[in-house]
Amino acid sequence: MGIRERIRETGESDLTDVLHIHASAFGQQEEAELVSALLADPSAQPALSLIALTDAGPVGHILFSAARLTESEIPYPFLIMAPLAVVPEAQGRGIGGELIATAVRHLTKAGVALVFVLGYPQYYSRHQFEPAAKFGLAAPYPIAPEHTDAWMVRALRPGVLGSVRGTVMCADALNKPEYWCE
Repeated sequence: MGIRERIRETGESDLTDVLHIHASAFGQQEEAELVSALLADPSAQPALSLIALTDAGPVGHILFSAARLTESEIPYPFLIMAPLAVVPEAQGRGIGGELIATAVRHLTKAGVALVFVLGYPQYYSRHQFEPAAKFGLAAPYPIAPEHTDAWMVRALRPGVLGSVRGTVMCADALNKPEYWCE
């Protein structure tokens, strides 16, 4: 059985495992605290939260929260992916990529137009993310010039990317300048 069959949406009973995944993957509590805050934040909804499971137990998690554009009237939803985590002992096995692929299938069916992420361009470009600035899509807070390519977008609906511009507004729990440093 591949990892794809072992990825599912999280429930309330998964919270402890989800928080452990983030603390383990990042080696600190900050990302786990962000996940907990986003899951409880009404402005982050609708959210998609997926967990990856292996025979050894929970190994990965991905979270998406609601976003909007300041200058867009498009009726389709936009989401921010933050964070994505895989426990250190399971990294390098494609679990993060499977979490992204599974999420994209869910979000495409749900009619999501664009997904944003602030992360490593070398990694996310392999998953069809492109620098958002070239499309006139700004992050909630300024990104340092040397890291502008880390603010990325992926279109899930044809014709939207390039037809909208503006600054992305994120959920309250994510709306802190310290989360926007890459």
